Amino acid sequence: MTYQLFYGHPSYSSWSLRAWLLFEKFDLPRKDVLVDIYEGGKARDLAPVAPATTVPVIKCPDGTVVGDSLAIAETLHERHPDAGLWPKAPSERALARWVTAEMHSGFTALRGACPMVLTHQITDFEPSDAVIADMKRIETLWSLCKSLASQATEGPWLFGAYSIADAFYAPVAMRIAGYGLAVSPDAAAYVAAHLGDPAVMKWRSLGLASPINPPPYNVPGTKGPWPV
Repeated sequence: MTYQLFYGHPSYSSWSLRAWLLFEKFDLPRKDVLVDIYEGGKARDLAPVAPATTVPVIKCPDGTVVGDSLAIAETLHERHPDAGLWPKAPSERALARWVTAEMHSGFTALRGACPMVLTHQITDFEPSDAVIADMKRIETLWSLCKSLASQATEGPWLFGAYSIADAFYAPVAMRIAGYGLAVSPDAAAYVAAHLGDPAVMKWRSLGLASPINPPPYNVPGTKGPWPV
């Protein structure tokens, strides 16, 4: 009863990080399949899960193929209802779905200007007004989750215990760290929780172990060490 998870290079594929974290954090059985999305081997590597053309993709134990990170998240929740992928309380679960869906479809300015790169930090990045607006919205959503989350569950995550929502915002946290974006103390603490998460650290190590030259993204600016 093992899934196959097809994902892109860990240093750069933010969508892949979301799906990989769901398996890693909730201890779901999987076989990882690295897809060469940056150096010309994507079609070959995705052939077993055709007609999928993007990562991440999963192949379920029964052979069902599911693409798109949000569809994957909901599929895993359906198949593992006791794993706790979404918060238990209905009101929290509804909010978690809302903020996850908004992340899935929004924040295009942040994504476009700040591609996820986990090899270094850009120390002198100057965000545009559009990026700043995205960041304000993200902080609003994070604060809303924290304010409405049940006090019965303590923890650094949006709803106390780790959920799908945190997996989806992990690449956002990596962008904030990777470009030194200014955030409130509460948001900085949430980013730090992701940076210190053993699962995220493991993911980053996988990317550093197999560098791509030249890298797929070359954002102008002064490169510094990755923040820890």
